[in-house]
Amino acid sequence: MSNLTTPAQLAAPLVTRERFAEMVGLPVGVVVGQIIKGYLPTVTIGKYSLINLELLRARCLAKEFA
Repeated sequence: MSNLTTPAQLAAPLVTRERFAEMVGLPVGVVVGQIIKGYLPTVTIGKYSLINLELLRARCLAKEFA
């Protein structure tokens, strides 16, 4: 995580599969599997599929207090 240097990079609402895998310390293949199973919310923009961190945070907060 040494290349996370600015608050904007920490607060980006959408990240690539590779970036998310790096952030959470999982292999990219595991992240792809979680996306296929529907565990991680994604947004498709053109040919890119990005993980929606804001929706993931909201889901985690809702589960925590439910």
